[in-house]
Amino acid sequence: MNYRHIYHAGNFADVMKHALLLRLLAAMQRKPKPFLVLDTHAGIGRYDVTSEQAEKTGEWREGVGKILETPPPALAEYVATVKRLGLYPGSPVFTAEALRPEDRLVACELHPEDAATLRRTMRAYESAAVHERDGYEALGAFLPPPEKRALVLIDPPFERTDEFSALAKKLATTWKKFPSGVYVIWYPIKHRAPVRGFFEALKLAGIKDVIAAELLRRPDTDPTKLNGAGLGIINPPYGFEDEAAPILAACLETFGEAGANAGVERIINE
Repeated sequence: MNYRHIYHAGNFADVMKHALLLRLLAAMQRKPKPFLVLDTHAGIGRYDVTSEQAEKTGEWREGVGKILETPPPALAEYVATVKRLGLYPGSPVFTAEALRPEDRLVACELHPEDAATLRRTMRAYESAAVHERDGYEALGAFLPPPEKRALVLIDPPFERTDEFSALAKKLATTWKKFPSGVYVIWYPIKHRAPVRGFFEALKLAGIKDVIAAELLRRPDTDPTKLNGAGLGIINPPYGFEDEAAPILAACLETFGEAGANAGVERIINE
């Protein structure tokens, strides 16, 4: 309940996440059938990176701020979207802007003040519905959707020490209920052990077809720092792995320090 994304909005992890999210949404739209996007930890929708809170960390300056003027070609679509929307858009706004009229967004936010702000932000989008509720509970409430197609973005704050474990358990039950969904899980990389444990738990649960798209900004030798971030994707759309590679390469070139690396790895086969 204490987490505020304003302190981190537009940082290197957001750049990677949102650039890949745009490609995932485009991949979903290659099929004419409508789909639901369920954003379980939606935040407030837009962030003023010139605000006092954002300037306390200045993380955006080392993130989106580095590429606003001369973005790498692989990040040009993402930067153009940021400029067009103004402020820094969160995942629900990126999503709502990308959806077709027949697609839907359900955005969930537990914090009452943030949920109220999100509701005001999303009033401009007829296809978007905002719910003030726990994101993990929303997985059971909204899945499977009437459309039978869904992209589920799970982006928790990872303040809980057992977040990886809780996430793996919830994914196991949700996947059994709705195994055809595209699940996109953002996770921090401070050190490797929790990430390995998370993917091992998914394997033990019987979940199939999982990839990891990761950017390790620096070697993960200091677990007190956010050394990188990843998207674990269950049922990635066809062709997405090839589309993700140049985005991750551009992020590596822009944000990487000595010993950095990035790429897509298949974790569990189909």
